[in-house]
Amino acid sequence: MKYLSILIFATITLGCTAQKSKLLIEQTLISDLSKEPFYSKLVKEGTSTWKKKYQYLDSIQMYDITYQSNGLKIKGYIVKPKFPGNYPCIIYNRGGSRDFGKLNIARVATLLGKIAKEGYVVIASQYRGNGGSEGKEEFGGADINDVIVLTNVLQEVSNTDTGKIGMYGWSRGGMMTYIALTKTNKIKAAVVGGAPSDSFEMIKDRPEMGTKVLAELIPNYETEKEQELIKRSAIRWVDKFPKDVPILILHGNADWRVKPQQSLNMALAFEEQRIPYRLIIYEGGDHGISEHRNEVNAQIISWFDKYLKKNIPIPNMEYHGR
Repeated sequence: MKYLSILIFATITLGCTAQKSKLLIEQTLISDLSKEPFYSKLVKEGTSTWKKKYQYLDSIQMYDITYQSNGLKIKGYIVKPKFPGNYPCIIYNRGGSRDFGKLNIARVATLLGKIAKEGYVVIASQYRGNGGSEGKEEFGGADINDVIVLTNVLQEVSNTDTGKIGMYGWSRGGMMTYIALTKTNKIKAAVVGGAPSDSFEMIKDRPEMGTKVLAELIPNYETEKEQELIKRSAIRWVDKFPKDVPILILHGNADWRVKPQQSLNMALAFEEQRIPYRLIIYEGGDHGISEHRNEVNAQIISWFDKYLKKNIPIPNMEYHGR
């Protein structure tokens, strides 16, 4: 009887431990877009038929998710192909802070959905403190774990090939991508767009970023300003980057939010460290490179296809040739 009691206790304990270790708390299918305010822009007038450029919506599934990060409940989204199979994964890191840049169903359908239709499972976080998530945003502080933990969350998602994970971030999301690449070895390829690489230069160009964003979001900003800015300045720790993760850097040279010098200087730093990268500067491109959006989208898919689907070897970064 004694041994039976011990066995029952051990079984209950192990069951509770397994339950606690689950990261993906909830995922809810987004099944009816007709109730969304943007629906009329997706369909032909007076019908429920998708416009040609949105017909891919029939080939994907979108989910609202809640997952655990540092004991907090964090909100986000998953978009995946409807059809059976194991697909490579992409972690998308949103830009902005607080409500500015927050993900919504419209952006999930038209931004993440276009990636998923190419044969990827795409997962994205709102970050802590945003979009119904618990906790407080830190703009690249402890909230970086909300991104990194997604590599483990994906293991609980069906139809995923978690041996092939890419990461894609724009603006602040690019900064999050840079930081994440130095803290996990699970990312095989990365894309950043309009990404700040030097927080010191960013607040020189835009002082309001220091007073209205960083000072309000970063803990101990006033007393530990230099140390906290260094943590968010990839240009200061390029030697920490892995040398087996190819990085595509995209920037518009008319970007006033994040000056193109941020990516130019980062590319030069990658050059010194022999980190595989490709830099594309778009003439007259704004912060979102909206003037060249189709080309940008094609470059992003091509990059991930190359390293996540086609298994192209990492470029030889040693000086070579005749």
